[in-house]
Amino acid sequence: MKYRKLGRTGLDVSAICLGTMTWGSQNSEAEGHEQMDYAVSQGINFFDTAEAYPTTPATPANSGDTERIIGTWFEKRGKRDDIILATKVAGAGNRNIDEGAPISAEKIRRACERSLQRLKTDYIDLYQLHWPNRGSYHFRQSWKWAPHTHDGDKARDDFLEALETMDALIKEGKVRHMGVSNETAWGTMNYLRIAAEKGLPRIASMQNEYSLLHRIFDLDMAEIAAHEDVGLLAYTTTASGSLSGKYSAGDIPAGARMSVQPDLNGRYTERSKPAIRAYLDIAEKHGLDPARMAIAFALSRPFTTAVIIGATKMDQLKSDIAAVDLDLSDAVLDDIAETYKRFPMPL
Repeated sequence: MKYRKLGRTGLDVSAICLGTMTWGSQNSEAEGHEQMDYAVSQGINFFDTAEAYPTTPATPANSGDTERIIGTWFEKRGKRDDIILATKVAGAGNRNIDEGAPISAEKIRRACERSLQRLKTDYIDLYQLHWPNRGSYHFRQSWKWAPHTHDGDKARDDFLEALETMDALIKEGKVRHMGVSNETAWGTMNYLRIAAEKGLPRIASMQNEYSLLHRIFDLDMAEIAAHEDVGLLAYTTTASGSLSGKYSAGDIPAGARMSVQPDLNGRYTERSKPAIRAYLDIAEKHGLDPARMAIAFALSRPFTTAVIIGATKMDQLKSDIAAVDLDLSDAVLDDIAETYKRFPMPL
């Protein structure tokens, strides 16, 4: 396994982070435990979860079950201090949690206490805001993203309130570091500015979507990562499995993500299929497993701290973890660059 610094925290996290989003829906508790056992055996020391998980599908009944599965694993294995644990407080609009209430000081505190109980721990290493109160251009929302309609002063107040609450939780020993997710360049820089001005915690990471099909991070966010030491925790690097090739024949394997989300949350559409086919062709041309190629590409980006992988099957998990040792050749990278020019924004 390879390790990288998590922002300016001093923590060394594995370049592969174990994602957990399907545990409690597509995966059982026993399967989640098996995944954690194997991941740790391969040197992974970084787990990511959220109070909103599982999401495949998310229901009022299963909300928080993923954290509970991790908690029982900690209880049985006694490995809490070996793991850098990241979780998230849900943003506005998730009706399964707090009736969709926006992030506030009260909500952060309430969510933190619930997560600590479910995870059977007394501290969270990286506590993240899952998405901004003002909304996000992620999840195929970029086509209607309209920041001129947002209340900038209210957003700044939200940033300050979140930072002050995280500061208090850090001082209480319940949280070690803070991160953001599904955030923009403007939001990220405001968090950094306010933290510097007020002596509040500095965000350590940005957890945003990144894949061969979705490279918005390459622009303004990459500049922030380079100059502010706030790296990317990349999720959905295989575009919900579409870049693995398993759907290319038109079949839907039993238990696969597409059986739950037919369009893979907007990632498998008539618009994206030509780009998917082009990247699968690159992998075939160079004799590469396409999912490993997609993960290795995300790992190769200079702004990436870790790639969050998610698997429903053990063979998939093992293959994805092995991508950490794949160095893409110049020929592969050249082909990817040319394909990116043809399909710059397929999602």
